[in-house]
Amino acid sequence: MPLQKYIFNPGINKEGTDYTAEGGWFDGNLVRFRKGLPEKIGGWVKYITASFEGTGRKLFGWTSLNGTNLLGLGTRSKLYIQSGASYSDITPIRVTTSAGDVTFSATNGSSSIDVTDASHGAVKGDFVTFSGAASLGGNVIAAVLNQEYEIDSITSTNVYVITAKDTSGTTVTANSSDSGNGGSSTVGTYQINVGLDVFVAGTGWGASTWGDGAWGSSTSLISVNQLRLWSMDSFGEDLIANVRAGRIYYWDTSAKTLGTDRAVDIANLTGANFTPTAALQVLVSDVDRHVIALGADPINDAATARTGTIDPLLVAFSDQENPAEWFPTSTNTAGSLRCSAGSQIIGGLRARQETLIWTDVALYSLQFIGAPFTFGLNLVNEGVSLVGPNAAINTPSGVFWMDKKGFYSYQGAVQPVPCSVRSYVLDDFNESQAFQVFAFLNKQFDEVGWFYCSGTNTVIDRYVTYNYVEQTWAIGNLSRTAWLDEGIESFPRATGTSSSSNYVFSHETGFDDEDSPMDNVFVESADFDLGDGEEFQFVRRCIPDVKFTGSSGTTQTMNFVLKARNFPGESLTTDQTTAFTGSTTKIDTRARGRQAAVRFESDDDGDTGTRLGVGFRIGGTRIDVQPNGRR
Repeated sequence: MPLQKYIFNPGINKEGTDYTAEGGWFDGNLVRFRKGLPEKIGGWVKYITASFEGTGRKLFGWTSLNGTNLLGLGTRSKLYIQSGASYSDITPIRVTTSAGDVTFSATNGSSSIDVTDASHGAVKGDFVTFSGAASLGGNVIAAVLNQEYEIDSITSTNVYVITAKDTSGTTVTANSSDSGNGGSSTVGTYQINVGLDVFVAGTGWGASTWGDGAWGSSTSLISVNQLRLWSMDSFGEDLIANVRAGRIYYWDTSAKTLGTDRAVDIANLTGANFTPTAALQVLVSDVDRHVIALGADPINDAATARTGTIDPLLVAFSDQENPAEWFPTSTNTAGSLRCSAGSQIIGGLRARQETLIWTDVALYSLQFIGAPFTFGLNLVNEGVSLVGPNAAINTPSGVFWMDKKGFYSYQGAVQPVPCSVRSYVLDDFNESQAFQVFAFLNKQFDEVGWFYCSGTNTVIDRYVTYNYVEQTWAIGNLSRTAWLDEGIESFPRATGTSSSSNYVFSHETGFDDEDSPMDNVFVESADFDLGDGEEFQFVRRCIPDVKFTGSSGTTQTMNFVLKARNFPGESLTTDQTTAFTGSTTKIDTRARGRQAAVRFESDDDGDTGTRLGVGFRIGGTRIDVQPNGRR
């Protein structure tokens, strides 16, 4: 038989078996499909060399009136603004003690310091800065105490433990002379409580064990017992930020100084009136400029204050152009509405001339209608939800989101998105960590995608992408916790870890994993019949069609893997793995079977120098197949 050209259908298809997916690609990692052909995704490098505290959960970019590009970063532990080569800590302050309320106690030979502060309200991992403290008398001098500390553990409501360190971060061990208490001038400045790094069952609305509490009772929604998620939006050149189930904070770009000032509670803004004390999410409406709090605490019946307890279905909004005024009157546009379907609002997203709001059972559309009602809240679809607060994204082709049942789009109406990897994703999805899921947009390649935790993992380890123009799916293994598409910058940015530290990475930059070659990049076809599947066939040679990109060297390599089997119920056997370069004209093979599959993969064992900066794009592979009898 002559050489046969194999051009497989674009996209990964894992909905059936690898035999029923004949003619397509069945598996892959770190590849995308563009113009119908698979290619290696772009690489990543550190955006800036500085690291930050805590798992990144939100990135938000905007530009000040003077033209400065700013990046808001919310983590499990902190709130930052990045400008230039560093992150400025703008984490709001929870409380500042009076002088003398804080005392210290050291133990000879130990670096652990007991800190006493009555009803401190801190949790493990909180950050506190001490000032005005005096030396304890020995190694624990004033400079050791008067700096920022992360709390190691909580002993009681009045006592917690820190590890003494010098100003360079080196641990300091107390000696026998450290018998003082820090004096009577010590002040403790506590930053807002940190949240959880993973979702813990029993910390959400209505979560509890069977028989615990009264029928229909709920667990209080507070920021400390929630997975730490941030929502951010811009109000002009200013930043509005909210920790889920916590307070709403404001950063005045022109009035505050990075490196010195911190974000403040909106309740502290000039003219603040009935501002929410807690909310699940905050955003700013399009055009009409109202600050919207999803899942806010309502105003009490006496109209004297907010209740302080979240109503998880309440949508509250400020006066137009005034983020400080939230009390509705006949002369302003502040007010509130309540979703009727579901038990809590999962998340919301600003779309075209409307704000979409998902509860746990329905999708609503919030639209500005003007006086006297300000907004109208309309039920769009009952029976769909959102897998997590950040699992929806707005794209040039509409809004896409992930539900526990599948993937959906919205362009005036809800439509399910046909998915060729649905079972692969949902059958191995850690539903207990659904709130970690976040959607991302990579507009340069017409891609929308979701990062998620697979199996029993409590850390994000996988992604799935959908090309909304070519309608193809791809999958891969990569750990990222937040994403911001190109806009202010000409490339996407994402948060992740490197050498156990947290960084923001620039993506679609080169083809490497920072300064190392990207490993385990591959795409593998589904089974295809050799001949018509009736007879055994012998594969004699292969002529690969691969275009190497990136590096200008001539020694770029990857592997061609040929697998075969006789029956669909058998396991594929790897008959041959051959490294080839851009100048390889043919690959000699010796494989026999009724079905075969081909795999193109990065040459992970190859020399690092020949792998750096190497991308690839796969075309049509020609295979020489010869009949080899029925038995």
